[in-house]
Amino acid sequence: MPHGQDVEDDTSELTSAYECLQCGRIVEARTNPGECELCGGDFQNRAKSIE
Repeated sequence: MPHGQDVEDDTSELTSAYECLQCGRIVEARTNPGECELCGGDFQNRAKSIE
């Protein structure tokens, strides 16, 4: 595997779970969905620590 390449296959279709920090809504998306449609809160990738 070439240096700096962590994944062998195309990852453009992979999705992540994002959770609204205000209301707790969870959505699946390829990129951060931005603002929650329900409450206006910000989304955070659930795989990332909030520390």
